[in-house]
Amino acid sequence: MDFDTLISSSQLQAQESTLSVPNTWSQGRTVFGGLSAALMLKQMYLKLDDVTRKLLSFNCNFVAPLITDTPFTINTTILRHGKNVTQIETRITQNDTICLIALACFGTQRQSKIQVDSNQQPRILKQERKSSQTLKYVEGLFPAFIQNIELNIQAGAMPFSGSDSTEIHGWMKFKHPAKNLCPELSILALADAWPPTLLQLCDKPSPASSVSWYVEFLQPLDLNLSDWFGYEAITHQANSGYGIEDAKIFSSSGELVALSRQTVAVFDS
Repeated sequence: MDFDTLISSSQLQAQESTLSVPNTWSQGRTVFGGLSAALMLKQMYLKLDDVTRKLLSFNCNFVAPLITDTPFTINTTILRHGKNVTQIETRITQNDTICLIALACFGTQRQSKIQVDSNQQPRILKQERKSSQTLKYVEGLFPAFIQNIELNIQAGAMPFSGSDSTEIHGWMKFKHPAKNLCPELSILALADAWPPTLLQLCDKPSPASSVSWYVEFLQPLDLNLSDWFGYEAITHQANSGYGIEDAKIFSSSGELVALSRQTVAVFDS
């Protein structure tokens, strides 16, 4: 079942949706976090039902594991619908346990004299994207969800390689791109597909998980979802089992489209 099919489920139109995710989208013992977040965001869009309000930010806390092939519920509440900004909360619950909580901010676009253009471009834009650098899914070696996504590594290292690099750069896209979805849904899911940069510092297999994740979107977005998206991430600081990772997401032409920050827990002792 591809991303487009899952994210287009009619179940998400209910106030309290009940659905499940197949094991092909698992990430360790839980559902791939990018997919869980995208499902919540999709229900937010359905609840909002206002195309003039664009997604400005999405903040997600991963509270407990969300198990594949097991029913869960998604429930969305509009906290405030102001003149210019709407704030929405969504929760995923499974077996009477809250697994994820998300807050998103949507805003109308207005005329303003203030305009600051981003002059940042990915370093990978000047590098050749070779097919040999795209990960080949190997069952049992990679999380199951990787079979649905293309990751083309340009810089950095593989998890558990004992590298001294705290960065990873590359390109990403779905193997079966969504056709009629707003680009924010795809970007949100893809941005969580890369392994945390903390893992390449580990010299042996070590569990890790995202604790919290915050993504800001640079509006407006006009993107071709069949194109590659650039990704550059770096861990700024880590100690006592937690690290802070920042990432930038770019269009295939080098336009900055989103900024990401997450707190990652690693269990390497």
